[in-house]
Amino acid sequence: MPGRRLSQEFGFATVSASHADLPRRSGVCAVRLEITMSRFWSPIVHSLIPYVAGEQPTAGGITKLNTNESPYGPSPLVLEAISKAASDTLRLYPDPTARELRAAIAESFGIDKDEVFVGNGSDEVLAHTFQALLNHERPLLFPDISYSFYPTYCRLYGIAYQQVPVDAEMRICLDDYRQPCGAIILPNPNAPTGIGLPQDDIESLLKYHPDQVVVIDEAYVDFGGESAVPLVGTYPNLLVIQTLSKSRGLAGLRVGFAVGQRPLIEALERVKDSFNSYPLDRLALAGAVAAWKDRDWFDRHRAMIIASRERLAVALKALGFHVLPSSANFLFARHPNRAGAELTAELRSRGILTRRFSADRISDFLRISIGTDEECDRLLAALGEILH
Repeated sequence: MPGRRLSQEFGFATVSASHADLPRRSGVCAVRLEITMSRFWSPIVHSLIPYVAGEQPTAGGITKLNTNESPYGPSPLVLEAISKAASDTLRLYPDPTARELRAAIAESFGIDKDEVFVGNGSDEVLAHTFQALLNHERPLLFPDISYSFYPTYCRLYGIAYQQVPVDAEMRICLDDYRQPCGAIILPNPNAPTGIGLPQDDIESLLKYHPDQVVVIDEAYVDFGGESAVPLVGTYPNLLVIQTLSKSRGLAGLRVGFAVGQRPLIEALERVKDSFNSYPLDRLALAGAVAAWKDRDWFDRHRAMIIASRERLAVALKALGFHVLPSSANFLFARHPNRAGAELTAELRSRGILTRRFSADRISDFLRISIGTDEECDRLLAALGEILH
């Protein structure tokens, strides 16, 4: 590799690489990257390709449509609950079982609280799930166009996996999952496409694979998807994962959860308690309970985001974009006459952030988070200038 420099006396190697030398993965935007490899690392660290999180700018005046956060602040009840929790009790550890939060979630779904697991964002819940339930002799199956953390977890935990291609219309074809496997994980709606699967299709997959765990990652389900949670009572091999980051405006608080029958939840608990018994702090627990119970705020703001999404989709199509059908809080769109990299750069020069992924099949698509109508109008005006 070009630019390799060794420094044995300090026990590390520094590798310099241009963008063209780097593995093709989402989120890499720097022209040059330096990777320092130390002789003190465990062997697995050398082979990891870490997930690249979406950009969080520190400058003001940016229209941020790149990381699928809610464009609205959380429920006022959340802020009130966090304020009350910020007291002398912070000297004490939080409830390691998150009993009140699990009970609130369980009550809304009509299940037992022992069928709910909570973690520090759905990413932590996913990480525990990969380790506890998805590592088998046969490969784990998931879509080739999907959440890019999935292969990262597989490499971290040594899980054999097979990426199943989505079709030409970017849809997950469940018939392609009717094959021997160790387990299956599907995002529904899928990310970054936004395309959802009906509950009946999920159920048919559960019936076909009664001896394999099927995980449904529902980070975006509240924006028009069909949840698989009602199937949990019937299928012991089903685990459903959700988050409070998107539809409840709590991305900064980091709260996620899983729903499944008791043996699956117990597996997650065993991994959690071998890693971190206190994943949610007192402020996160208080805020999450308040957010979950404020159904009026949730319904009102979810409807606002869905309406803005449909309005934006119509406007993008009028500009000549091909827009995939979305059941999420984002749109996945490309223009037939403009490269995705060009559009991303032009928008960025105007202070508008979207997200582009470098995988060959989707490199010309922009993933556009749904902002306020004002933010969406700013995007549309900028695109109008760029295209005309």
